[in-house]
Amino acid sequence: MTKRNEAKYKIDRRMGQNIWGRPKSPVNKREYGPGQHGQRRKGKLSDFGTQLRAKQKLKGYYGNISERQFYAIYVEATRMKGDSGENLIGLLERRLDTVVYRAKFVPTMFAARQFINHGHVKVNGRRVNIPSYKLKVGDTVEVKDASKQLALVLEANQLAERDVPDFIDADHNKQSAKFIRIPQLADVPFAVQMEPHLIVEFYSR
Repeated sequence: MTKRNEAKYKIDRRMGQNIWGRPKSPVNKREYGPGQHGQRRKGKLSDFGTQLRAKQKLKGYYGNISERQFYAIYVEATRMKGDSGENLIGLLERRLDTVVYRAKFVPTMFAARQFINHGHVKVNGRRVNIPSYKLKVGDTVEVKDASKQLALVLEANQLAERDVPDFIDADHNKQSAKFIRIPQLADVPFAVQMEPHLIVEFYSR
């Protein structure tokens, strides 16, 4: 898990923000970027730079999704009716790894991906090991019986740094959660401001 933790904190340092709101983030101590010139990188960003940073921040938040996968989600969002930025957030929140993280079955988004890959999660009673699996409204996600007493799961259930949002109905006694509805941007408990409209502008240049 060391490599994942380092990658996670590297994203925080690069963005200059504690994007998950975690108490151990190095940004809580120093808000400047990494490296010996980190404190000098305070110049005003161009429009392109602002859009790029918004994209990097959102990609990083959802477990550092690959560019190819993230762009595919954006394309799907633009083909849907309604606001493309809102659609983008809705699609990201429907990912299985996101719901496992939101339901507090694991402590981090990175841990959610690994937890699913290792076969600890079921969707509607069937094991699913694909983190990008897209949930539908009404789907039930649960931790496999043999995995319910894992230290990782028990620790995550007790985390005080975040709450389960109201679009997920979680039962930590049964280690299960129901995906109630697709959230809007305002419903998602981001620790920092996310700007999906800038990402739409970035890709539609």
